[in-house]
Amino acid sequence: MQEPCRGARRDTLRREATSGAPIYKMRTSARKEGTTLNEISVASDRSLGPVSGLLQRPDAAFALLVLAHGAGADMRHAFMQSLADALEAVGVATLRFNFPYTERRRRVPDPQPVLEAYVRSACADARRLEPELPLFAGGKSLGGRMTSNAFAREAIPGVRGLVFLGFPLHAPKRPARTRGEHLRSVTAPMLFLQGTRDDLADLGLLREVCGELGARATLREIDGANHSFALKKSSGRSDDEVRKALAAITADWLRPLR
Repeated sequence: MQEPCRGARRDTLRREATSGAPIYKMRTSARKEGTTLNEISVASDRSLGPVSGLLQRPDAAFALLVLAHGAGADMRHAFMQSLADALEAVGVATLRFNFPYTERRRRVPDPQPVLEAYVRSACADARRLEPELPLFAGGKSLGGRMTSNAFAREAIPGVRGLVFLGFPLHAPKRPARTRGEHLRSVTAPMLFLQGTRDDLADLGLLREVCGELGARATLREIDGANHSFALKKSSGRSDDEVRKALAAITADWLRPLR
């Protein structure tokens, strides 16, 4: 049974953190055993206006991961929801958010500077909303790449590491390394979760990129998974098993960085 979030939680989400900082507006809030899910507005400081966000926090959370969605989906896509649920089960809170183009139900992504700006704002909001939790950031495909681009230009305050779910190293079936050049400027630890059948990341090239990044990069390959982390039916493994594996790997990687 769902119940309203507690008063203290409501106050936290509606507070004005500092002078000139955005006011957090809670749209709806629900609670299931051990977890609070809040629908909020984030990135109120941006000229294109605020976007929708989902803060999913287990009571026993040990870290908070800001998750940006991929190019062809929004924060409520089945992959994003199932991953957030799997991360919740292993103690990782998540803040998902829409980019302006998906908030407006458009198909074409915003210009890169806009995407990077919203990543930065979402991370700043996450830091204010859950100041006691160690902060990490990343996302699926485009969302992960925009996070790393933003960090490469200037470190995102408070973010201790980046998590990439299907890093899009190049266009489909067109191997190249150009999209990964900026990673040299990322000073934070990075976790790459990559399917071995991903058409947007030639594994040989990605291994080279990670090797050159040295100790900053950790690559974990999901055998048989494509860019969406889907497996062939013949694998005998379900999508749910894959999501749980992604969450477990992520949680194990985050813990030492707290």
